[in-house]
Amino acid sequence: MNEAAVQALRKDRLIDITTIGRKSGKPHRKEFGFFIRDGKLYLTGRPGKRSWYANLLANPNFTLHLKQSATMDLPAVATPIRDPQVRRAWFTQFGERWPRQGPPFKLDEWVAGSPLVEVTIQGVTDSLE
Repeated sequence: MNEAAVQALRKDRLIDITTIGRKSGKPHRKEFGFFIRDGKLYLTGRPGKRSWYANLLANPNFTLHLKQSATMDLPAVATPIRDPQVRRAWFTQFGERWPRQGPPFKLDEWVAGSPLVEVTIQGVTDSLE
């Protein structure tokens, strides 16, 4: 187990990910907020097409970069969450925490059109509970 990575993921709120472009084959790095729910790590975004998500669908292996309380690069695998019932349950909980001052949260739009992946990092994500 990588205790430093586990502690960073429990404490931090921002990471970067590097995916491999599905068309270009080149690395693409992007900053993310992430979510831990029920001991699992997730990435999501607003409804719409996202290049990072398309890249992960084409190649689920990527690099997760810790950059706040710890600095390290971790090999990770993304598993898309496609089951509509699982997505609805996940986004229902997500929407309950949606900022009231922002744009309205529309559950059906998020369930139908938002990227959602579970992230696995060997020796790390199995220890997040």
